[in-house]
Amino acid sequence: MKRVIIIFSLLLPFFQLQAADFKWLGNLDKVISVLPPSSSGLNEVCVLQSLQGVSLSVETAVPAAVRWYRYSNLGGGFAEELTDVSVVDGMSRLNIVEPDMGYIIEDGNERHAIWVVDYGQHEFTASALGPSSEKDCMNMALNFSGNADEIVYYSINGRRLVLDREIRLAYRTLEPDQSSLAFNEKETSVSFVSLSGTIMVPAPLCATDFTLEGDRFLREWGRAIEVTSPVVEPYAVSSLTSAVQTERDADNEVNSGSGESLGGSAPCIIDFEAAVTDGAIFREWQFSRMADFDVIDMRISDLSFTHTFNEEGTTYVRFVCANSDGGCEHVGETYAVNIGTSSLKCPNAFSPGNADGVNDEWKVSYASIIDFECHIFDRYGRKMISLTHPSQGWDGKYKGKLVPSGAYFYVIKAKGADGRKYELSGDINIVNYE
Repeated sequence: MKRVIIIFSLLLPFFQLQAADFKWLGNLDKVISVLPPSSSGLNEVCVLQSLQGVSLSVETAVPAAVRWYRYSNLGGGFAEELTDVSVVDGMSRLNIVEPDMGYIIEDGNERHAIWVVDYGQHEFTASALGPSSEKDCMNMALNFSGNADEIVYYSINGRRLVLDREIRLAYRTLEPDQSSLAFNEKETSVSFVSLSGTIMVPAPLCATDFTLEGDRFLREWGRAIEVTSPVVEPYAVSSLTSAVQTERDADNEVNSGSGESLGGSAPCIIDFEAAVTDGAIFREWQFSRMADFDVIDMRISDLSFTHTFNEEGTTYVRFVCANSDGGCEHVGETYAVNIGTSSLKCPNAFSPGNADGVNDEWKVSYASIIDFECHIFDRYGRKMISLTHPSQGWDGKYKGKLVPSGAYFYVIKAKGADGRKYELSGDINIVNYE
């Protein structure tokens, strides 16, 4: 057998023999042709169930002029010209095709380069599949018994390449849906080029079994096999959370907290809600005045609850869940609720009954007032109205009728979220009224 050096150049005007010009003989099953990367210099990778008694023929105008070469992992530059070739029925035939080898067929200016795989030497088998004792909060390890080794081939320049066996592992997990704050069960799958021993997959978030099925070649030949594991309980955990602040529309409250940030003027009412995956046994909301939660001031085990923030400053809130042994923990988003300092200002005049509706009601301007009591009197000491919330106002009426213009008197006792106490009194002048 003669070894020759074959030099490939993109500058040479070679034409490719077409796959239809080739005929596999002695093989009763379909030959699977895989298109390799163009950089490999190969036209195709041919996968056969067995090479026993198999030969390869090429149809050409001058069969005797066809030259056959074989190369190994060294690449086409070290190809050997083959001599066990014959002309049969007007076709050039390679009588013996060896497994896991590259072949270059030349007919004048035409060339076809292939790699031949004997699948029988790499056949996918699967006898057992089950969870490993290794535990990881991000991934699950499965022990696989069987054969799914790499199917290696080599490019014309000797570069090592691997066929994708497309081995599929299907199982169930939970998918987060933030819009509905829920986890929904879904079927998922992972594909593997090859397998050896332990399989690592994203950890499922619900109880599931695993089904391994393969491979692409057995599927195409109609005899794919599969193996299923026992049901595995979830070990990993996850959560979804939300914090929605109750908005207030009082026109005399400063910084009532509307917008994307949480907090503003107290009292600040926020609805907290969490959803957890099946493995989350430990669950709690944590409150702290420290961003790193070194000191936790309050814990709430309910998934959903409403909390009112009445203290000035920033409170940090987060949700934490963990599995039964605490080996996996998930910490949700940290919410910063910032309550501002208090303020309380009183106007000294207004004009009730105005047709244009401008300045026709007496109201204080306030922020972070958590206790409020206001009484308004006329000059004779008769009480006109009592207000119990700073958002309330006086429309200038007493027993349903507008009071006369002139001076009135208010007395206010209030308390702010920052602990400040207010004791205010002063005049209210009703003007521009007849």
